[in-house]
Amino acid sequence: PHCKTHKMPNVVQLELSKGIQKHKAATFAEAEMLAEAGVPDVFLAYNLVGPNIDRAVTFRKQYPLVTFSVTADDPRPVAQLGDAMHKAGLEIDVLLDLDTGQHRTGLPVGGEAKNLYQILSDTAGVRAGGLHLYDGQNHQQNLAERQAAVDECWNSAIAFRDELLKAGLTVPRLVAGGTGSFPIYAQKDDPTLELSPGTCVFHDAGYGGVFPDLKFTPAAMLLTRVVSRPTANRITLDLGYKAVASDPPAGRRVVFPDLSDAEQVLQNEEHLVLETSKAGDFAPGDELLAIPRHVCPTSALHKEAILIENGEAVATWPVIARDRQLTV
Repeated sequence: PHCKTHKMPNVVQLELSKGIQKHKAATFAEAEMLAEAGVPDVFLAYNLVGPNIDRAVTFRKQYPLVTFSVTADDPRPVAQLGDAMHKAGLEIDVLLDLDTGQHRTGLPVGGEAKNLYQILSDTAGVRAGGLHLYDGQNHQQNLAERQAAVDECWNSAIAFRDELLKAGLTVPRLVAGGTGSFPIYAQKDDPTLELSPGTCVFHDAGYGGVFPDLKFTPAAMLLTRVVSRPTANRITLDLGYKAVASDPPAGRRVVFPDLSDAEQVLQNEEHLVLETSKAGDFAPGDELLAIPRHVCPTSALHKEAILIENGEAVATWPVIARDRQLTV
């Protein structure tokens, strides 16, 4: 699973207790949080450039018992990473990042990708670690359409993997899928396949609407309070975009389970204004719960999360990896 959603060692411990030994990260802070929490296999799904190459060497030295891997889609950083690792007497697994159609990072399957995988196999300090295919573009609400799109990504990757194997190269693992596609990949019969969903650990209102087939219950909510009643049909909350992810469109950043008719008419840094026929039922200080539409960046806006069990606050969990750097 990808830790980008929660960024909390307490959640990692829960996952480890369920036997989940391999974890995915997007930043060195997340990778370090995983290693400190006792994760034996950390996959940093990010192409390393600039100072991150030296940070990878430091990470390998600091956590010698952790299996550590990264991604790449260009030979130049691979050469730099291999040189740095080789000089330090170390090796690192590098997965070839495939572009499945999102066109964010990665190479499409073909000759250039095959050549880079050969470079990974031949470069001192680097081991060819397999293939990474994240299909974040597959947000089809219709399950059959999503199934077809995922199958297309999978079949292309497997054909490419078979081509690498025929060339005598080793492809030890294939890391695939996000929250919307991992249940489809889970049906594939391949012992090298590893799944990497992230959002589903907490779930949110965004994926809850896009993927009705995923029967997850949102586990992360925001507590907000009324700070003003400016008009007869408006209430203002202390839920500005410093407190909730603002990448969803304005007016669609949270869902209020107990105020279904609320229209989000204005949001600023520290305020969210709602229009509702029930405004008269609220007074300053009254509380509401809100489900974020995008929980991953929302969790990064908060220093800690309060754990609720049976309606009672029982613990506070730090969001450690919200920082961009810990010690590495």
